[in-house]
Amino acid sequence: MASTTHTAPETHTGVKLPVLEREKLILNNRSYHWITERICSVVENKQPALWWLLFIPSALIALIGVVGGLSYLVSTGVGVWGMTNRVFWGWDITNFVFWIGIGHAGTLISAVLFLTRQNWRTSINRAAEAMTIFAVCCAGIFPAFHIGRVWFAWFLAPVPNANGIWQNFKSPLLWDVFAVSTYFTASLIFWYLGMVPDLATIRDRCKPGIRKLLYGIFSLGWRGGNRQWSHYEMAYLLLAALSTPLVLSVHSVVSFDFATSVVPGWHTTIFPPYFVAGAIFGGFAMVLTIMVPARFIYGLQDLITMKHIDNMAKIILLTGTIVGYAYLMELFVAFYSGAIYEMDAFKFRIAGPYWWAYAAMMSCNVLSPQVFWFKWCRENLWVIMIVSMCVNVGMWFERFVIIVTTLARMWLPGDWKTYSPSGVEMMTFVGTIGMFLALFLLFLRFLPCINIAEVKWTLPQSDPHFDDNESHPDHGSVREAPYQQELVATADAK
Repeated sequence: MASTTHTAPETHTGVKLPVLEREKLILNNRSYHWITERICSVVENKQPALWWLLFIPSALIALIGVVGGLSYLVSTGVGVWGMTNRVFWGWDITNFVFWIGIGHAGTLISAVLFLTRQNWRTSINRAAEAMTIFAVCCAGIFPAFHIGRVWFAWFLAPVPNANGIWQNFKSPLLWDVFAVSTYFTASLIFWYLGMVPDLATIRDRCKPGIRKLLYGIFSLGWRGGNRQWSHYEMAYLLLAALSTPLVLSVHSVVSFDFATSVVPGWHTTIFPPYFVAGAIFGGFAMVLTIMVPARFIYGLQDLITMKHIDNMAKIILLTGTIVGYAYLMELFVAFYSGAIYEMDAFKFRIAGPYWWAYAAMMSCNVLSPQVFWFKWCRENLWVIMIVSMCVNVGMWFERFVIIVTTLARMWLPGDWKTYSPSGVEMMTFVGTIGMFLALFLLFLRFLPCINIAEVKWTLPQSDPHFDDNESHPDHGSVREAPYQQELVATADAK
């Protein structure tokens, strides 16, 4: 929706100042009641046929891929993966880093944009937070089974045990456990706390029964009093402040898995900021990938407007440009250093047997987001969906290029081997995609996908100086504020 410009009356200096109206975050002058009905109807009404067409295949893929693939892995051994003596990290760690990156946009939208008072986050933060939780669940599968004997995964926890086995706290792999578990816990609490008022709203609308009982339990006795709102806002602010460093720290810690080694192509200080920018880049692309179809399925166009989509497209353009700069800086540092092993590592990435992966990474992550320089591309949903899916594919290839192409050609030519994934690896990864989609669809079915309370805060009626009895279409004639009348009259006279 384009901004309109009014001409203000002349000041004492004779200068006419333009007054710009902000683009509305809620279209068609919707009321409080309409917002509540619209969002709650997604949970209360029967799901559309398209929801079932998406959920049933996703659940089946998750069941076959995750449950079937991991059952076969545990019963047979990690040898069913396609890893070789040199490429000891393959699709498992690639998928781990990929899913961890996907989960970063949720915390960024919820915490960072909340602290900076960006109101456009209100319609998408709930779904982004849910995406974070489900992505981290998918990510945690791969390192847990990568250790080989998953029933001993509890050894990673820093607890004393009778075996006298203590964790290696100097290992960046152990700090992955701390960072990811902390990130997951903080994100889960942040997500759940924001839902408490909305769960109470659904509870009050439910008929007596099991649904009312469950929503009542999870709403924690919320009644909406002033004291409760005061405590809620304080807790939400503190959690947002706590979660903000996690956006930077978690993927920085994940990048230490590579940066702390002496392997050519990994031993570089650019990895932490490079990984963080890439995580935000891929996370926002995934938010668009899942929210644009949800917007269409449930008719949420008045709540998730083109303004929200345009802002996310701009962030993808910004972070994509940063990621492209990081790619070029890697090449510059490698060739400027004069280190023969470093130069050969990047020559192998570009022109070796995995050249197609590097080409896919560059084209999807660097070239495709550049179409967002054009406004018509940011307003075309088909273009947005194509670019978002290209970015998702490109971010997976980025992890593949970093991990596999580096390990396949390290020091000794006698150890050079070509890695190819096995069917079990492919099946497990596809299963996690189905698991992610199935969990997100269940979230849409049973929980409010948009924060009802925060969306209402963006309406003009939330302003304490706004006279709702006279100014809202539901309550009589529309009356503009005196200064607005003066501006419009001045513009009409001209």
